[in-house]
Amino acid sequence: MLDLKFIRENPEAVRKAIEQKGSSLNLDELLTLDRQVLELKRQTEALQAERNANAKAAAKATPEERPALIERGKAIGHQLSELEPQLRELEGKLKQLLYLTPTLPWEGAPVGPDDSFNLETRTHGRPRTFLFEPLDHVALIEKNDWGDLERAAKVSGSRSYILKGDLMLYEQALLRFAVDRLIAAGFTPMSVPALTKEEVLYGHGQFPTARDQVYSVNGGEAFLAGTAEVLLNGLYSGEILNQAELPKLLAALSPCFRSEAGSAGKDVRGLMRVHQFNKVEQYVLCRADLEESNRLFETMLSLSEGILQALELPYRVLEVSTGDMGLGKYRQVDLETWVPSEGRYRETHSCSALLDWQARRANLRYRDAEGRVRYAYTLNNTALATPRILVMLLENHQNEDGTVNVPEAVRPYFGKAKLEAAR
Repeated sequence: MLDLKFIRENPEAVRKAIEQKGSSLNLDELLTLDRQVLELKRQTEALQAERNANAKAAAKATPEERPALIERGKAIGHQLSELEPQLRELEGKLKQLLYLTPTLPWEGAPVGPDDSFNLETRTHGRPRTFLFEPLDHVALIEKNDWGDLERAAKVSGSRSYILKGDLMLYEQALLRFAVDRLIAAGFTPMSVPALTKEEVLYGHGQFPTARDQVYSVNGGEAFLAGTAEVLLNGLYSGEILNQAELPKLLAALSPCFRSEAGSAGKDVRGLMRVHQFNKVEQYVLCRADLEESNRLFETMLSLSEGILQALELPYRVLEVSTGDMGLGKYRQVDLETWVPSEGRYRETHSCSALLDWQARRANLRYRDAEGRVRYAYTLNNTALATPRILVMLLENHQNEDGTVNVPEAVRPYFGKAKLEAAR
């Protein structure tokens, strides 16, 4: 959500951002509603002031003057009773349009309508050349009895999975490994609920546009979060933090749920695109300072790259285009990791800076050194998501006999150097 004053004063800049991000927002409609709301507020405030003055005059009036003042008070009340519902309705419509206003993207973002305009800025590591015929991750799981994808579908439906034996333990080792990397970088480890409220999803920015990606529970009274970021972004809603408390660096491990609406036919086999998964998320709440936000963005991106490097996986870095980054993002950089069976890179991390777009929606504020109350800036990035990262780890580190090597950095967590077949 953008500052309404900024929209009024910079309509052409906002119009350009709407075009660059492929938004359907009608800015003219928003500005017209804004003017109507301002006029109704002016009328309402004038009537309220007159009613107060009239009430004071009636209290002091003579018996002869009082009836006319009482009648005027009733007339004012009747006018307000007509105007106030109109004002609430228009404010509601204006708020819905404000939810659709995009953050102005940074000047270095590639301009384009979709991911085909994303720009590769660098790569790390080289895809492995196999001296044997490698298996894909599903074949490796079946060969070693590391999971049960067919029975998972029987009990939970499509896009479900069950991990077994070494692979189940490997997943847990990887998650703790990622949490410890963030702790070492100064992040506070946290667990968060899977359930969240509707207003929290609006504050995060997932509602109203991506509502079809979210599972509702108990008739829509609660929802299953698709990322811990949703909950972390709502933790301090409505509070006024002290600047000395910032930045807040939070690392959350949580189960995540996504309906994958619109993805029919995509990645239906294996672990790439599932309805339930686990994720270690980086989230930052900082003061409204672009330089600090940029510095923290680079820190978070470096942490995720460090994790992939420790996992000994080849990856590439993409500067995400304006049309692919989403409404609220000022800047987004994705990390894509090599998948040997597909001969291409696939997204595993997404680092985003949102400036005050989320903070205005979620009412995240702090008091600065001069005593002014300001909206904070927010950032987020994946640290590690499973089971997707298992696809890359199994396929890149497999041996000819079907065993899979464990990266040295994870061995202390897993307890041995290889994943072996179930006995």
